[in-house]
Amino acid sequence: MVVEKVREILLKTGRLSVPVEQLADDSDLYIVGLTSLATVGLMLALEEEFDIEIPDAMLGRKTFASIGSIVEVVQRLNR
Repeated sequence: MVVEKVREILLKTGRLSVPVEQLADDSDLYIVGLTSLATVGLMLALEEEFDIEIPDAMLGRKTFASIGSIVEVVQRLNR
């Protein structure tokens, strides 16, 4: 399922101050330590894992704000 894969990628690339398994799907990832540098690694890992390309127009904080928002973007691009 997409959400489990996103959580796995976030665990590897996010460098968060809170364990990923303790986060709700709507938790603000920036509050728990997601940085712009970590976002780049996350984006690249998502693109590779799901064979997608996240367009420039979607490369904002809103896209990476939460696990839920990331899943939504992946599902939209994976159609």
